[in-house]
Amino acid sequence: MAAPEVKEGKVEFEGQELFYIRVSPTEQPPRLSVLLLHGINFSSKTWLDLGTLHKLAEAGYQAVAIDLPGRGKSNESTAPASVGDLAPDSFLLDVLKGLELGPVVIVSPSLSGMYSLPFLFGHSDMVKGFIPVAPICTEKFSQEQFRNVQTPTLIVYGGADKPMGETSFNNLKNLSNHKVHVMKEAPHACYMSNSEEWHQTVLEFLQGL
Repeated sequence: MAAPEVKEGKVEFEGQELFYIRVSPTEQPPRLSVLLLHGINFSSKTWLDLGTLHKLAEAGYQAVAIDLPGRGKSNESTAPASVGDLAPDSFLLDVLKGLELGPVVIVSPSLSGMYSLPFLFGHSDMVKGFIPVAPICTEKFSQEQFRNVQTPTLIVYGGADKPMGETSFNNLKNLSNHKVHVMKEAPHACYMSNSEEWHQTVLEFLQGL
């Protein structure tokens, strides 16, 4: 099997730039694209070091990880909202356009909920699948809003992530079309504690889309 193609670059939004890493299969067109966001103490490099980007590409998916505004190699850009507030749904729409991506699966841990959730509710047609990992801001939406979303969702959180994992789950479980995977005894950044379990869980979900 040929090694996946790795590309780094910058994508523009509102006159600013965000860093991204794109890892793509080389032997066939990608089955679909996966956009990976990150938590407050992490970056796109997290997904590279963990092997997630390459695992996805080897399975036939195009994987794109971005550094959110003010984080990682996007540290010179200004976030469109303060931490804990909802970003405009246009933010990720502009990012996807800049990356020339159509509908995507979004992986959204922790901090990135302030970006992914407004986009999910505002542009669900652009979200082929949603993988929230104890994201923030779930309490800012009503049960009815969650129930109205039909996007296939895989809710992942660590069994030891109290109260963040349980709090977000209690809201996310109102999504109409969801599965749940609890990583036993794992902390908030559960994907870091058992990368093999994480990759297997994500790939099984993607294969079902």
